[in-house]
Amino acid sequence: MDFEHSERARDYLEHAERFVNKRVIPNEQVYLDQLSGSEDWRQWRIPPIVEELKAEAKEAGLWNLFLPHSDRGAGLDNRDYAPVAEITGRSFLAPEVFNCAAPDTGNAEVLDRYGSEEQKEQWLEPLLAGEIRSGFSMTEPAVASSDATNMKATCEIDGDEIVLNGQKWWTSGAGDPRCKFLIFMGVSNPEADRHHRHSMVLVPIDTPGVKILRMLPVFGHLGEPHGHAEILYDNVRVPRSNFIAGPGRGFEIAQGRLGPGRIHHCMRAIGAAERCLQRLCERAVARVAFGKPLANLGGNRDVIAECRMAIDQARLLTLKAAWALDQHGVFAALTDISAIKVVAPRVLQMVCDAAIQIHGGEGVADSELTRFMATGRVLRLADGPDEVHRAMVARLELKKYL
Repeated sequence: MDFEHSERARDYLEHAERFVNKRVIPNEQVYLDQLSGSEDWRQWRIPPIVEELKAEAKEAGLWNLFLPHSDRGAGLDNRDYAPVAEITGRSFLAPEVFNCAAPDTGNAEVLDRYGSEEQKEQWLEPLLAGEIRSGFSMTEPAVASSDATNMKATCEIDGDEIVLNGQKWWTSGAGDPRCKFLIFMGVSNPEADRHHRHSMVLVPIDTPGVKILRMLPVFGHLGEPHGHAEILYDNVRVPRSNFIAGPGRGFEIAQGRLGPGRIHHCMRAIGAAERCLQRLCERAVARVAFGKPLANLGGNRDVIAECRMAIDQARLLTLKAAWALDQHGVFAALTDISAIKVVAPRVLQMVCDAAIQIHGGEGVADSELTRFMATGRVLRLADGPDEVHRAMVARLELKKYL
């Protein structure tokens, strides 16, 4: 097992950290000030600072740093990209600035690995150019989506067309004015075995029958300007050529998409935890109560130590998962990938909670800390809930003794 990063990766890491610290973090408030503030997602606009920073990042070569083993990326494997993802996790704005934000990264990987040449030209190239954004429609409100085989939405073949029907929600990014296409997952052959019934289909967002019902709030916030949409697909018709890799391959594609994506999520969570720990320590040494710095009161030093150890453990486990994925593929890395998906968001929640606590009343009003807390909590559901991942770890562990 080798955690040593390549010289190329170290160079990207140094430049990314400098850019995030000097250009991205100082402009976070500018971004927030430029939002519309509207409750109506149709009125949302993209803050001009985003395109300004994207142009700078692109010029600096800090662009499309994901896509391991693809000539469309930066040439970094999962292990080398992981610390870069951690750096971007320190700011809610950085992933988009580097064109490395979900769900576009996952959708780009799907198209890069499984898309036809026509699909790549129409959708992947402008996505990688940062000209458009995308969404991914999988979760459904009417079924327990922790078991993806419960999916009820359908994509039926009718001659030269695919007819889509069903209701999806948590389609992240669908409220973005730049969102031009969605990847829809549904049942195409109910008679096949449970892992070959489903397909993924490319759907231009302006196709007749695609009805965005609302943006779902996360702890009271709508996530402007991207949002998390509830969408009704009502007899949506697209060409049969919009199948990705062909009918029945939805679960195969999902496994290829989720492995790297979970590493990205987890490393960004670790970066967010590092920023929360920084906030915690700065407060602990600067604030005085009862005649002492907060760092010297109660068990605050123990809290800081526990946070430091938890972050470092989570990072090592995630790097191990990235290394295993690069060396042996998704299925050989399942235990590690499932484990980090439980551990990393939990560590972010723990560290963020400690940072909020030491800030007292200010902590629950602090938009940065509350945003990180919401991120950690949501990640314990996104890409599968904790219970599913723990079950996978236990199943693979018990298999050794059966």
